[in-house]
Amino acid sequence: MATSSISKTSKIRLTPTMRRTIVGYIFISPFILGFIFWFLIPALASVYLTFQRWNLISPPTFVGFDNIERLFSDPLLGQSLKATILFTAFSVPLNMALGFFLAILINRTFRGIAIFRTLFYIPSIVPAIATALLWAWMFNTEFGLVNILITAFGGPKIPWLQSTTWAIPAFVLLSLWGAGSSMIIFLAGLQGIPDIYYEAAEIDGAGPWAKLRHVTLPVMSPIIFFNLVLGLIGAFQSFTIVYLITSGTGGPENATLFLVLYIYRTAFRNMNMGYAATVSWVLFFILMILSGIVFRYLGRRVYYEHEAE
Repeated sequence: MATSSISKTSKIRLTPTMRRTIVGYIFISPFILGFIFWFLIPALASVYLTFQRWNLISPPTFVGFDNIERLFSDPLLGQSLKATILFTAFSVPLNMALGFFLAILINRTFRGIAIFRTLFYIPSIVPAIATALLWAWMFNTEFGLVNILITAFGGPKIPWLQSTTWAIPAFVLLSLWGAGSSMIIFLAGLQGIPDIYYEAAEIDGAGPWAKLRHVTLPVMSPIIFFNLVLGLIGAFQSFTIVYLITSGTGGPENATLFLVLYIYRTAFRNMNMGYAATVSWVLFFILMILSGIVFRYLGRRVYYEHEAE
């Protein structure tokens, strides 16, 4: 009898609050594990490598602040920053403008609209290798489709991928191929705008442009802000397409040596993991500062409906 009573009292009784807490941790455990193994541990390893020289073969060698000092005398780092900033400055606004324009076009209700939405969205999910092969052919100087269209209207042939002047514009045009991703987000936002807003604007005598300026854009400002932040981060991390089209060289003459491509080339071609880790932290801090500026100065202009209530 004594043994059975002790076994009963020794059992742990979970309160409803404890049960809910355990269930909550179970549900968020994939995120916690992913954060630890795919961000925290690699980030700590990158900090360690910043102060090392490691060629992936021999053991790492401590070099102190040599990798950090090299940042200030590295001409390729300046070139990669210039190429990345130029690409971002043109591709992000154009992508957002095209995505928003397409979203307005397909924000209609008629037979066959789903087909048009699908056609506009499909390019953004085409595999990167297929996209690279397609656009490498389209930008071919002699028989590419882009130059065929230009010469058909009397223009000269443009060496898109062979000229340091035209290489960045070529990749900016290529980036518009993926405008379907932002288009879908814009479309979801447009369809969430209550019709009563437009009806009230029509009663006040507003035309299409007035409704776009005073109704659509203010209500869509959170979506625009969201796409802007994602676009900036994505543009600074551009790698796959430029790697495939330029065979990892960032040519011509490093004109398209984007920052992530430079990190890859430093790490796996030059076999300098320490300096590559240092440059990756430069990219991290640039994105942190840029995001902070965007949130600081543009976040105030975002309209949230609940704040006006």
